[in-house]
Amino acid sequence: MKALFAHGLKFFEDSNGNLYLRGYDTNYWNRYLKHFDELYVIGRKQSISDEHIAGFNKFDGDGLFFVEVPDIHNYKTYFRSNKLYESIAKKIVNDVDVIIARIPGTYSSKIIKYAKQKDKPYLVEMVGCPWDSLWNHSLKGKFVAPFMMQSTKKILGKAPYVIYVTNKFLQNRYPTKGKQTNCSNVTLPKMDDAVLTKRIEKIKSNSSSEIVIGTTAAVDVRYKGQQYVVEALGKLKAEGNTNYRYQLVGGGDTSYLESIIKKYNVGEQVEFLGAKSHNKVFEWLDTIDIYIQPSRQEGLPRALIEAMSRGLPSLGAATGGIPELLDEKYIFSNTNKNISEIVTILTNLSKEDMEMQATRNYEEAKKYGETLIDNRRSEFIESFLKSIKREDRI
Repeated sequence: MKALFAHGLKFFEDSNGNLYLRGYDTNYWNRYLKHFDELYVIGRKQSISDEHIAGFNKFDGDGLFFVEVPDIHNYKTYFRSNKLYESIAKKIVNDVDVIIARIPGTYSSKIIKYAKQKDKPYLVEMVGCPWDSLWNHSLKGKFVAPFMMQSTKKILGKAPYVIYVTNKFLQNRYPTKGKQTNCSNVTLPKMDDAVLTKRIEKIKSNSSSEIVIGTTAAVDVRYKGQQYVVEALGKLKAEGNTNYRYQLVGGGDTSYLESIIKKYNVGEQVEFLGAKSHNKVFEWLDTIDIYIQPSRQEGLPRALIEAMSRGLPSLGAATGGIPELLDEKYIFSNTNKNISEIVTILTNLSKEDMEMQATRNYEEAKKYGETLIDNRRSEFIESFLKSIKREDRI
């Protein structure tokens, strides 16, 4: 059986023609390949220098295939690119048996339209809120956001099978009349209580006044919100407090964040660590003291759950599914009040609080164990496939 995965991903090609992705590793693709003989993944492609591929995941594996599509967001080539995309998309939709459409996304939304035209069965993965991402993107985004929200609501309302990454947030905002389940995209290694023991020991034994805060996210996507943490450091510094250091893990152009760092004069307190492999991210998480997810747009952030699985005291914005994960005392608003709220939470966080949150977050993360989530997802996909076979559509 052949399946198409549609999300408009950006692939990076090295000098030898190898393809790489941010955040999509072998384990991610295996969750589908266990159900399908062949998985075709559409995406844009751009070249990358060999020295910059560290921390990216190589795209290869038996039964895994790349389908290149044009950039349909480039206004200079919009009409030509959209016409070419329509031709490629309709052909691959016609050639596969089922479609997995990950939304929001223009590429995947078009694929769903073509799937309906061809009467091809499809499953939707709902991973984020288009309103939040567009409203917090730009002035143009604010104009487009209401239209995209309504379009997405229409897609979800009519979707026959939907996997939501949140427990409540996306379900409430984008309800479906079809069958549904909730499965986070997180992939946690087997959890060991020794991790929590080491975290508690680290908190108790830290005699230094310096606190290292960390965020894992692309550094060139503004709605990820690292700039708010930088501004909070600037506010703390203005008050005479320079005890905090901020480490950012993630790829992308750092120029915007560097301008914010310069504006608030906190260059000595902020470090860009670049992209890291999944295993290296977990190693890094064990070295920091507090994790923060300051996003203005999220589904259910994998990075936050991963941090919690390492017993990290964590803060997060009142965005998407973040409030589903954290103690409400450690949630700050996603409005202009967030800077002062971040400062207040950080300065009031005692060692005793950190110990309590370490234990609380570690136990919460257990709900997102790989086996539990994978089993739920697999059962749902199998029920989707059985419904297709009952209709004699394959």
